[in-house]
Amino acid sequence: MTKSSESARAVPRPKFCCGNLGVGLRALAASFLVMFGGILCSAQTQLPAGSEPKKDNQINVNWLYGSYVPKEVPLESLSADRRFKLYLRQTYTTPGIYVKTTLFAIHDQIHDTYPEWGDGFDAFAKRFGTRQTEFIIQNSVISLGDGLLGWEPRYDRCRCSGFWPRARHAIVRNFVTYDRTEKSLRPQLFPYVGAFAGSATGAAWEPGNVRWQEKGVQAVITQVPIGMGINFIGEFAPEITAMFKRKH
Repeated sequence: MTKSSESARAVPRPKFCCGNLGVGLRALAASFLVMFGGILCSAQTQLPAGSEPKKDNQINVNWLYGSYVPKEVPLESLSADRRFKLYLRQTYTTPGIYVKTTLFAIHDQIHDTYPEWGDGFDAFAKRFGTRQTEFIIQNSVISLGDGLLGWEPRYDRCRCSGFWPRARHAIVRNFVTYDRTEKSLRPQLFPYVGAFAGSATGAAWEPGNVRWQEKGVQAVITQVPIGMGINFIGEFAPEITAMFKRKH
C-alpha cells in the first residue's frame, strides 16, 4: 500500500445533514473529501531533515493574499479571541480589502457596470461602496461560519517541496479545509457561502432588474478561480518576493 493511499484512507468521512437527499449527498461529499484528501495529504510530506517547526502564534495577514500559516509554523486551532482579531485585520485594519475593493471598483467603472450610475466620481463612489459592502459581508460570513464549526480560516503553506506538490496543495485547499483538530478535512464551504451572501445583498440597491439569485451564483463561480489564484500566490509568495528582490 502506498503512502498516498494510506493518507486517503485515513481521511474521516464527514457527517452531513441533507434532508431527503441526505444519503446520496453524504456519499458524494465523502467521495469528494477522500479524493481531495488523498491528494492533499500526499503533498503534506515531512519537512526536510534538520527543519524544526517554530512556535509562532502571530496571526499573519498579507495585504494581497490574506491570512496564512508559514510552513515552518505548527498549524494550531485558533481561539475565539484570535479568530476575532484575524477577522478585524482581514476586514478592516489591513490594506488588503481596500486594495481589492479599489481594483474591482475600477474594473466596474471602466466596464460601465450599472450604467444608470453614470461615469463620474459619484458613480465610482457607489461602485466602491457596493463592492466594499459585499466583501465585508463575505468576510463576516466566512469568519462566523468557520468560527461556529471550529474550521480553519487560514491558508497553510504546504509542508512539502517541489512545484507540482505545492501547486496541487494550493488548488485543493480552495475546496477543503480542516476542522478544529487541524487534521480532519471538511468542505471549504464558507468562502462560497460568503460570496453568495455578499453579492445577493448588493442586488438590493443596485439599479436595473438585478436578480439576487443570479448575482449570488455568479459570485460563487467567480470565487473558484479567485480562490485558487490567491492560494497559489500565497503558496509561492516567498519565491516571488525573492525573485523581485534579486532583480532590484
